[in-house]
Amino acid sequence: MFIILLIAFLLVLSSVAYRVGVKRALSVGGGSARALHSLPAYHGLYMVCWGLLPALALIVVYLSVAPTLIERTIVASLPLELQAEGPQRELLLSDIESLAVGDVASQAGEVARQAAELLKSVRHRSMMGLAAICLVLGVGGAAFAHRRIELQAPAIHRVEGAVKALLFLASLVAVVTTLGIVLSLVFEAFRFFGKVSVVEFLCGREWSPQTALRADQVGSSGTFGAVPLFAGTLLISGIAMLVAAPIGLLSAFYMAEYAKPRTRSMLKPLLEILAGIPTVVYGFFAALTVAPAIRGWGEQWGLDVASESAMAAGLVMGVMIIPFVSSISDDVISAVPQGLRQASLGLGATRSETIRRVVFPAALPGIVGGLLLAVSRAIGETMIVTMAAGLTANLTANPLEAVTTVTVQIVTLLVGDQEFDSAKTLAAFALGLMLFLVTLIFNVIALTVVRRYREQYD
Repeated sequence: MFIILLIAFLLVLSSVAYRVGVKRALSVGGGSARALHSLPAYHGLYMVCWGLLPALALIVVYLSVAPTLIERTIVASLPLELQAEGPQRELLLSDIESLAVGDVASQAGEVARQAAELLKSVRHRSMMGLAAICLVLGVGGAAFAHRRIELQAPAIHRVEGAVKALLFLASLVAVVTTLGIVLSLVFEAFRFFGKVSVVEFLCGREWSPQTALRADQVGSSGTFGAVPLFAGTLLISGIAMLVAAPIGLLSAFYMAEYAKPRTRSMLKPLLEILAGIPTVVYGFFAALTVAPAIRGWGEQWGLDVASESAMAAGLVMGVMIIPFVSSISDDVISAVPQGLRQASLGLGATRSETIRRVVFPAALPGIVGGLLLAVSRAIGETMIVTMAAGLTANLTANPLEAVTTVTVQIVTLLVGDQEFDSAKTLAAFALGLMLFLVTLIFNVIALTVVRRYREQYD
């Protein structure tokens, strides 16, 4: 709450700085904006940049560093026997935090109460110091910018430079975050491959990651062949795309090329409602309606259908991702220049020929992007697979049998009381790394296809 109030105060200060900057610029220009190098608004924004950005940067640094430093200060104030890392210290720190925020801890001792008072004092002083420094930076920065307002001051270039710097930082955050995710996956995956052979993981056909917690434990095979998981993922995703791709593309072409504006305004929102339904609802629908229906249909034809099957999960998942394919494809098709359609019709082509030979090739890059997004959504889906396809790692191409996917197993491996450095837990990171690499390969293939077809229309 304190940080929110501080940011609100800085915004108010920035508003005042903007007005002062505009008035100062007009005063320097003798009441005329034409005499200035930049418009008065840019001089006001220049004062906002100096009055707001340094203080916001300090707040970000404070939120990143202060909690760790404060915790170290509290730990250092504890008796030596309580400073060692472990469950006892974590429990004590939890009691201290509860006391500091006003919750009454019945089991808290005198040590915890003293540490809670110290915690409140340190937090109060750090926040007051932060507010004081932010005030100095805000007022001082605005005053510095106020002095630099002159007739030939290039305020527009300075403001644009600040905006470019902010955009660069935003891009850098995205890149660093992605790099951190990849490095964490690679590091933990290499720890896993130090315990399990890469050949066994990539080529093994049996998945049973039940490692022993004790030396005398039985029933833990500890086999990590991931082929059944990859096969199950491809099987369910393939069924989903067989449902979503044709229905989504055909509905997109109808709404973009054939439907009247009134019909389009009604159909598109109704279709996109499917994207807002929670996946757990789709899971219930698959488990309680679709799976029993498929099993009953199979029994009528003498087929052995499992109560949880890849077919049930794939069909419902395909319905779920129809809006992704349809909405993106519709926007891309509508963005094709109307001149291409008119030229084709003017040469004597019918509407269907124009769609097949002109509109579809021109919109193909965007359609490929929509299909790629749908594939990514299908590969990453967990709830529907868990409820409708099961948790059985079964290597089969029969859609009527129970299978599982990589994402479901990742969730399963990270749930429970297994040690974090065990092969069972580290297997989740190996699966995540393989999933990342497969997705990267699909992206490269999609970009290659897009560039090949784009060259024909550039």
